[in-house]
Amino acid sequence: MKLPWDNRWSAGVVQDVDDLVKMQENCTDSVRLLNGTSLCSGRLEVNYNQSNQSKQSWTSVCEDDFDQQDAEVVCREIGCGPPSALQGALYGDVGAPVWSKEFQCEGHESTLLDCRSSNSTRSSCSPGKAVGLTCSEPIRLVDGASRCAGTLEVKIGEWRPVHTFRMTLKQAASICKHLNCGPRASLKEKPTERPLWAPRLYCEITYFSAMGCLKHAIIISSSWAFPPVLVLTCSDEWWPAP
Repeated sequence: MKLPWDNRWSAGVVQDVDDLVKMQENCTDSVRLLNGTSLCSGRLEVNYNQSNQSKQSWTSVCEDDFDQQDAEVVCREIGCGPPSALQGALYGDVGAPVWSKEFQCEGHESTLLDCRSSNSTRSSCSPGKAVGLTCSEPIRLVDGASRCAGTLEVKIGEWRPVHTFRMTLKQAASICKHLNCGPRASLKEKPTERPLWAPRLYCEITYFSAMGCLKHAIIISSSWAFPPVLVLTCSDEWWPAP
């Protein structure tokens, strides 16, 4: 079977997207999420020693110094969707967060450290107050009969459909689960004229590995003749909360 990234193909424009990886990782030079269940969740930490990259200093943030607009900036900075949950100690706690400023983001800033801030009156805060943040995932189903059905799209800087390569029902069920849909899945493919993401050869795709695979994906341009993209239908029953 010829693959769209095979050198024997003369049609289409293929481009590495390694330069987009940083947009999809769950940390930047200034913020990171730890102990989460996905790339887009975890306990927030801020690097307050950016001037010395060899000696970075990370600290948690007190819930009282952080609000919804601040969360919107962080989620965008790490390449995820809008915040869906903001709660102290949601992903574990630390002894005493010592970030000494209250963030005052307006929501449009590119990074958290671009936001205005004011000196906080506390050098620590109560147990259970370290900011835990859940941003919406960079994976979705679109143009289907329900939110649990449609063309699979992944966001790596921008939303694109995904090539059908190597997807199995077991892997599809894993994606359904993490979209909060039911476990039964059906797969089909359809042609597209859109640019799409395609994982590298031999890359196993499950929900947890999909973003790792696609970090080393390629862009297939629309000049390649109608490549197949994945259409996924999950059962609508909800998985129980963990």
